[in-house]
Amino acid sequence: MARRDLRAAGARTRSGVRAAGAHARDLGVRARRAAGPLSRASAWIGRHISPLGWIVLVGALGGLLLGRHFGWDELVVGGATLAALLLISIILTLGRSTYRVELDLADHRIVVGERAVGRLQVTNVGRARTLPARIVLPVGAGQADVDLPSLASEAEFEEVFAVAGARRSVLTVGPVRSVRGDALGLVRRQVMWTEPEHLYVHPHTVSLGTARTGVLRDLEGEATRVVSDHDMSFHALREYVPGDDRRSIHWRSSARLGRLMVRQFEDTRRTHTALGLVDTLADYRDEDEFELAVTVYASIGQQALREELEVTALTATRTLRSTTPPSFLDDCAGIELRDGEPDEAPVTQEIARTVPHASLALIVTGSSLDAPELRARAAHVPAGVRTVIVSVGEDHELTLQTRNLLTVATLGSAKDLPRLMRRLVAA
Repeated sequence: MARRDLRAAGARTRSGVRAAGAHARDLGVRARRAAGPLSRASAWIGRHISPLGWIVLVGALGGLLLGRHFGWDELVVGGATLAALLLISIILTLGRSTYRVELDLADHRIVVGERAVGRLQVTNVGRARTLPARIVLPVGAGQADVDLPSLASEAEFEEVFAVAGARRSVLTVGPVRSVRGDALGLVRRQVMWTEPEHLYVHPHTVSLGTARTGVLRDLEGEATRVVSDHDMSFHALREYVPGDDRRSIHWRSSARLGRLMVRQFEDTRRTHTALGLVDTLADYRDEDEFELAVTVYASIGQQALREELEVTALTATRTLRSTTPPSFLDDCAGIELRDGEPDEAPVTQEIARTVPHASLALIVTGSSLDAPELRARAAHVPAGVRTVIVSVGEDHELTLQTRNLLTVATLGSAKDLPRLMRRLVAA
């Protein structure tokens, strides 16, 4: 009898524990359900209330609490007024925006000094009339604000704008955002409608003419100092060694000398131009001189690519796209000066590492270094590679100094670049 009572008491205890656990789980579920709207509301407030709105919210709570505590009706009225103002601001931002926004740039590539024209079109695709809003269009580091009026269903609003390419750069246009809120700026609700687009402001370039940049062009190949047994450029004869290809035997000379003689050739290779630009601040007197260097660099690279030559364009820190002139100029638009000493990571070292098989290395730099220092930099270029270093500066005259395979040129104006290229051909 006592055992049955104990078993019954234990059963009642276990059922009571299970009931208490189920009740606790139910309370937890209810608490989470109740906390869901609160967490969403707090997240919405955190995203959309401006710093001024937070000040108004703190002032409203402080006025209501302190006024009730000390019995100051003035504080209560002030706090209630601020709370009502904030509530009205929140109400003005509620609701869904039913826009279709189109951003259209007439051209994604312009030259320094030109203007890019674009069109912004906003359409109300909803059934109800929309409230006035503000459209924000970021352009580079700045932004343009457009006041969007109230739009009826299927109504359109169009705005034409122009972006000035004042300096060489890559400008990010967009994303377009709509901003809804109150006139005081307490609450702001922003919605992104488009993806950002890139506008490339290309550097000025100089046409090098149609006479072919002979210093860069060599359809049949350029002879090197490497001697081989098979190529097109005949070099000399030598005595036959077992294992030589019998097709290389020169029979007339062998008959005349009484022993077998074979031909030797100079290796030839298609012109591969390594085009380098020095981009360290210490190598230039000012930014204008660097822009002149970019113009020279871009002009030579563009001409070589138009002639369908093999080009590797690089700086000390990056390799530019050199498949087509537009893509090359796109990357030239984004080249920036970097801090560094004149001898820090010279571009000639990068050429030796990246393009050791180049037949021509052409480097554009500023006027901070003199000719001996420039020749010292050229020592990093692999042996047998013709090297041309062009030093630009507004006070430079057009000069050319050639020693063996190294040419050091000075250039004072981009207008003299075609003449420099012709002199390089004749050198």
